[in-house]
Parts: sequence; structure tokens; C-alpha cells
Amino acid sequence: MAHIKLEEEVPGIRSLVLFRPETGQYLYELVQILLRGESTLSEAERELIATYVSQRNECIFCRDSHAAASKCLYGDEKSIVDEVLHDMNEAGLSEKMKTLLTIAGKVQVSGKEVSDEDIATARNNDATDREIHDTVLIAATFSMFNRYVDGLATLTPTDPAVYEEMGKRMAGGYSFPQQTK
Repeated sequence: MAHIKLEEEVPGIRSLVLFRPETGQYLYELVQILLRGESTLSEAERELIATYVSQRNECIFCRDSHAAASKCLYGDEKSIVDEVLHDMNEAGLSEKMKTLLTIAGKVQVSGKEVSDEDIATARNNDATDREIHDTVLIAATFSMFNRYVDGLATLTPTDPAVYEEMGKRMAGGYSFPQQTK
């Protein structure tokens, strides 16, 4: 049960942005830019960064919903998401993505964990400054979202089919949810 009175049956961050739409609208705008805006990282890769950070933060709702979106976007290569969640270092990812996920994982702990060596390794694997920037911002943003969702004990569905449907919706982009009442 949520720590505050939220719309029943509305899971995760959706219930929180409906509770306070004047702040929620900006969260949705930010995630739309970060995960669907112009980038040399694919939408699937950016969703994977969000998924990886959410896994590390043990935020089940964000992990499962963004994993579902990433799987939709990866299509036939969707098994990469489960590989990353099982063992990022052994996953069939490019070295560039592994270095970016390493940076994201360090940001999840503390921004100060990211070293000059981490950045050099990413650059040596063809990551651009923009990709490094966006990885850090996605990791920082999702650490905040994870804490927001779990800090208020929002509804976290347990049925994988619920997340599959969320993933399909999220793969199309992020638009502010409508009140259900």
C-alpha cells in the first residue's frame, strides 16, 4: 500500500504524476527527451540504460517496465535485455555500450565514482561526449525516479503481462497520463 493516497490501480510513477501533475508534466517531458529524443544511441539502448540503473537500485517497477519497453524496441534482439540483467559484462553488447553501462552503474552509486579512466575507456570505444553526457543524465534521472517510486511505495504489479503491455505503450513514447477519475 502506498504511503500517501494515490489513485488505486494506477501503478508506479504514473500514480505519482497524477497526484502532482504540476511537477509530473516536467518529469514526463524529461524522460521523453532522454529516451525518445534525438540521439546517436538507439531508443532501445537508452531504455536499457534506464533498466540497468533501475535493476541496480532494486526498483522492480522501473526495472520491469523499462525492460519491457527496451525489449519491444530491440525486437528480434530482445534477449539482450535479459542478458544485461543477468550479467552485463557477459551480455552480447558492443564494448561501447558496456562502457556506457559501467558509467551508468557508477552514477547510480555516486556521480563521483565516475573516473577520468571510465570516460577515456568510453571514448576509446567510440562513445561521443553527447552519449557520455546522456548516459550520465539517464542514470541520474532514473536513480531519482527509482527513489520517487519506491520512497512512496507505489503499486508494483507482479504479473509480467502487465509490464508487457506497459512496454508496448512506453515504446511509443512518453505522454502525460490522463486522470482515471
